[in-house]
Amino acid sequence: MQNTDDARARSLESRAREPSRTIAAPQPARRGATVAAPRAARAAVVAMAGAVPTVADTKAKFMSCFKKPLPSLYSTVVLELLVQQHLFRHNASYSYTPVQALGVCSVFDQILVGLPEAEQEQVFTAYIQALNESPEQYRKDAAALEEQAKAAASLDNLLPASNAMMAQIAESVSNGQFLYTKFFAVGIFRMLELAGLKEPAHLQSVVKAIGVPLERVNADLVTYKGILSKLKMAKTIMEEFLERERKKQAERQAEKSAKAEAAA
Repeated sequence: MQNTDDARARSLESRAREPSRTIAAPQPARRGATVAAPRAARAAVVAMAGAVPTVADTKAKFMSCFKKPLPSLYSTVVLELLVQQHLFRHNASYSYTPVQALGVCSVFDQILVGLPEAEQEQVFTAYIQALNESPEQYRKDAAALEEQAKAAASLDNLLPASNAMMAQIAESVSNGQFLYTKFFAVGIFRMLELAGLKEPAHLQSVVKAIGVPLERVNADLVTYKGILSKLKMAKTIMEEFLERERKKQAERQAEKSAKAEAAA
């Protein structure tokens, strides 16, 4: 399954990147010349191609930044999101925005519930660092945007006509220089939620003003909510299982103590 996922990711990578420069075919090694190790040769090719990391590189960097074993309940979702964001991050049209930062932070603050707080932040930090971006910048911009959304007195204050950041995004969309991602959709949803603007018409107004497809935004939000629902259910099942195990352990211990007392 892992090999299949990686193969699919590599196929998507090739379509997401810019066309790579043509690399001349290697010439046969001269007699007596030292043949470079496979790893060194691969590194050289990556450098010639613009040093764009592969999905495997990004996963390896995440693992090196977060060395603790992550329960499968979390690791499956985190690695799936990492592959998706890797493809966004290294797309030629990608550009970082505070809305995306809010979306990513919101997703992680939800999916990692249940882990110790310190460990949640360590996973988040390793995730962003694996993408060669700044976790501090993500948190800073997300916090600032949260405050801005809370202070919005009306929907108008979140529309491009009166919001400089949203106007810049709308201009990028109009010029065909904007890469839409599902994290952007979550960021928009979170802004409206914080502003108390929770009606579908509010989302429709913002999305229409920016110029991104409403159908795609709605589909990505449904997917996001579905992931949260499945995680919540899985966590509930796990908690119930652990509670049963604790009761069984307590019963075994009580039985063992009773036998010891009877033998005495």
